[in-house]
Amino acid sequence: MFKVMFHQPRIPPNTGNAIRLVAGTGCELHLVGPLGFDLSEPKLRRAGLDYHDLASVTVHEDLDAAWAALQPDRVFAFTAHGSTPYAEIAYRPGDVLLFGPEPTGLTQQVLTDPHVTAQVRIPMVPGRRSLNLSNAAAVVTYEAWRQHGFAGGV
Repeated sequence: MFKVMFHQPRIPPNTGNAIRLVAGTGCELHLVGPLGFDLSEPKLRRAGLDYHDLASVTVHEDLDAAWAALQPDRVFAFTAHGSTPYAEIAYRPGDVLLFGPEPTGLTQQVLTDPHVTAQVRIPMVPGRRSLNLSNAAAVVTYEAWRQHGFAGGV
């Protein structure tokens, strides 16, 4: 339904958690390299448990390769500096939900990429840098899915 994209992820358990997220929601996970780990790493396998075979996971060499493969209509880049709160977006199936690497987030170059439709934020109390990557992806993915009545869910 939605495409969760991690740009240059660095922490294996976050990606493992995202594998469980997409398996549980029927979304796709797109990993954009270079990755900060090997996909066979034990920490990633442990976090993903037995969901690897149930998840749609695609690795793209770089962002250009991801855009060429996906040809997205809408891409929402999540950043603490975004002006639009995530819950104010009317998500559509096929939307790309783009999240940056730990601990830096998306670079200015990625945030201003012509494919990016909007820079979006997840509200937090003042003085906090960011949420954990897999938690942020879960918050947004479930809001997008909720807007569509949890289609396909039980």
